[in-house]
Amino acid sequence: MDWRIIISTFALLFLAELGDKTQLAVITMTAKYRAPLPVFLGAALALSLVTLIGVLLGEAITCVIPPALMRKIAAASFVVIGVLIYANVL
Repeated sequence: MDWRIIISTFALLFLAELGDKTQLAVITMTAKYRAPLPVFLGAALALSLVTLIGVLLGEAITCVIPPALMRKIAAASFVVIGVLIYANVL
């Protein structure tokens, strides 16, 4: 097991998820129900399932599209989205 991959994935996702919709939903649910453990368990299960789906789709996509091409597609997609956001179209 490559710990560098685990640490870099953790760091990237931890920073990306701070203040996102999931975190805001968890804060709202905890405040509404005053039951932090069930909210945590539900959120952790949902995040695990979404992550599993992402991993499985990523694995399937790499069987069809070479990783180098996928990186180029992802980079171009981010540029297009950035331009659309900048142009206030999106």
